[in-house]
Amino acid sequence: MPLSNTQVIIMIALAALCTFATRVVPFVLFGGKKGVPKFIKYLGDILPTAIIGVLIIYCLSDFTKGDINIIAPKLIGVAVTAAMHIWKHNTLLSIAAGTISYMLLIHFVFV
Repeated sequence: MPLSNTQVIIMIALAALCTFATRVVPFVLFGGKKGVPKFIKYLGDILPTAIIGVLIIYCLSDFTKGDINIIAPKLIGVAVTAAMHIWKHNTLLSIAAGTISYMLLIHFVFV
C-alpha cells in the first residue's frame, strides 16, 4: 500500500529533524568554553581504528567458501589499502585506492 502525501511529508520532516538534532547536539553539549571530556577524546582516538578492524573482518568473513575469485580481489584490495596508507598516511586516499582496485578487479579481472 503506497504512502499518502501526508505520511511522506511527516517522514521527511522527522528525518530532517533527526539529522538536524545529531548535528546540533555536540555544539550544545561541548560548545562555548566547556572542554571536551576525556572520555569523548578517548573515543575519538580509538573508534576509527576499531571500526576499520571490524570492517576488515566483515570484508574477509566469507573466506570459508574457498573460491579464488572471491578471495583474491579482497586480499589485493586490503593490500593496496594498507600499502597506500603506509606510503601516504592519508586515510581517505587509502580507502579510495583500495576500493577502486577492488572494484576494478571484481569487474574486469576476476569475473
